[in-house]
Amino acid sequence: MIVYFSGTGNSRYCAQFLAHALNDQAMDAFSFLREQAAAELNSQRPWVFVAPTYAWQIPRVFAQFIRTSTFKGSRDAYFVLTCGGETGNAVHGLTDLCAEKGFSFRGLLPVVMPDNYLVLFPAPKPGEAEEKITAAQPLLLEAARRIEAKEDFSMVKVGALDKFKSGPINEGMYRFFIKTRPFHTTDACVKCGKCASLCPLGNIHLEEGKPIWGDRCTHCMACLCGCPVNAIEYGKATRGKARYQCPVYKD
Repeated sequence: MIVYFSGTGNSRYCAQFLAHALNDQAMDAFSFLREQAAAELNSQRPWVFVAPTYAWQIPRVFAQFIRTSTFKGSRDAYFVLTCGGETGNAVHGLTDLCAEKGFSFRGLLPVVMPDNYLVLFPAPKPGEAEEKITAAQPLLLEAARRIEAKEDFSMVKVGALDKFKSGPINEGMYRFFIKTRPFHTTDACVKCGKCASLCPLGNIHLEEGKPIWGDRCTHCMACLCGCPVNAIEYGKATRGKARYQCPVYKD
């Protein structure tokens, strides 16, 4: 079974691609994350966890979901992390998570997809997103082949800088940078409420039709990139930047 978490669609696309290639089921963790609920799942086929890379680690909310949920059947666990470039030393945390859950860790596959973190990075240029999505497909096919053959993913090389990124920098990002205060709406807001419905953590409520952000945020950018009128900004960092949402996978 493929279990995934996605903010703007990159990881959803990869999960659905793998599900089609493996003739398996892709399950979105959205409803469990939103309700802060644990899942009880059963699969005789390998578990494939697909998620974005947040500050060179698996998102903490998704790691916590895995930690608190029950997975019966297969004990093999593969991880596919979508990223803008690389995954640092995420493999270390995933190894520990698998040991905690009694999984056999079968490897991490970094998949470069269009970057959606507009707080720090520019939006994909015209045509760039499509090129990256197309370039990721052979890698996903090879991943499906390895999963089907019960082979490990290739070892991810980790250096001292990778350990620093996934360690102190990751800690600093969560402690000092991932905040909700800079989120705000412009006069373009039409009070449709879509941002609240898109938030995987249920962190947005509406007051007189306008969104108010709470303190349970993982900076997935679902609200900002999913606004139909581009009325959500993050301070000055996102002004003038095109929004990005990965297209829905079609076989």
